[in-house]
Amino acid sequence: MNKKLISYVFPVYNESENLAKLYESLNGAISLLQDKYLFEIIFVNDGSKDNSLSKLIELQEKDTRCKIINFSRNFGHQIAITAGIDYARGDAVIIMDADLQDPPSVSRDLINKWEDGFEVVYAQRKTRQDRIFKKVTAHLFYWVLDSLANISIPKDTGDFRLMDRKVIDVLKSFRERNRFLRGLSAYVGYKQTAVLFDRDLRYAGKTNYSLSKMMKLAFDGLTSFSTVPLDLILRLGWIVSFFSFLGIVYAVILRFFFPSITVSGWTFLVCATLFIGGVQMIMLGIVGTYIGRIYTEVQQRPLYIIESVIAEPE
Repeated sequence: MNKKLISYVFPVYNESENLAKLYESLNGAISLLQDKYLFEIIFVNDGSKDNSLSKLIELQEKDTRCKIINFSRNFGHQIAITAGIDYARGDAVIIMDADLQDPPSVSRDLINKWEDGFEVVYAQRKTRQDRIFKKVTAHLFYWVLDSLANISIPKDTGDFRLMDRKVIDVLKSFRERNRFLRGLSAYVGYKQTAVLFDRDLRYAGKTNYSLSKMMKLAFDGLTSFSTVPLDLILRLGWIVSFFSFLGIVYAVILRFFFPSITVSGWTFLVCATLFIGGVQMIMLGIVGTYIGRIYTEVQQRPLYIIESVIAEPE
């Protein structure tokens, strides 16, 4: 009986303090399944500035199941996951973060659901050990995304998920630059289900996802799966035009029926000009964002550049 191959993909950026513990936890989780499955562990070093690469090389020398994809520079979390997916050979691929907030033991539950016939199994957070600000902003993000996106993306899910080979092959054909993989995995369809888990605190080090990166990811998710911002421009334009018309009627009435109380109107003129100018800038910014995405797509540059691949020869 041929064993199925399970591929684990870990994007790594400045995670040197977590890698030994991550490998230990993962090895403990998959050791219980070695009679039934084969495993490969793909680490994508996303231009780390610490000694993550040397730590990964140590792991690879100790365990030939480990493979290292070493980027020439930092290309970002979503691109690192994409590279791992591109190189994974497994019948199923499990994506996890390297900070141990995603417990490796939960991956066994994902595999069990996969064996039940599900082709996408996403880990859904039952509880999360985060700060209040992170919880509030995450809740707001999923609410906005659920309200505006053209597809249904499960709430309280990250990139921690298992995908069947047929799903992976479809995702590999999507080469867009501004990637939101949890949205893409929902977009492809197939038979999907959730596994609830308690998300842990980061094991060591500081998060590499700053507020600006979180906002960019949220914006990528919204603009990748919704044209609502463009629709809002038209609606906002109609609203502004309506109030502008009321202002014109008001000014004409004062001018012809109450000339004695008519003032120069400097304040009104300045406020109106600034208001309309601000609205126009917002609208141009939204349109510019979509145009910028078109620009980056037509350039057809590679999503990532690999400096080296470190693995046991086939």
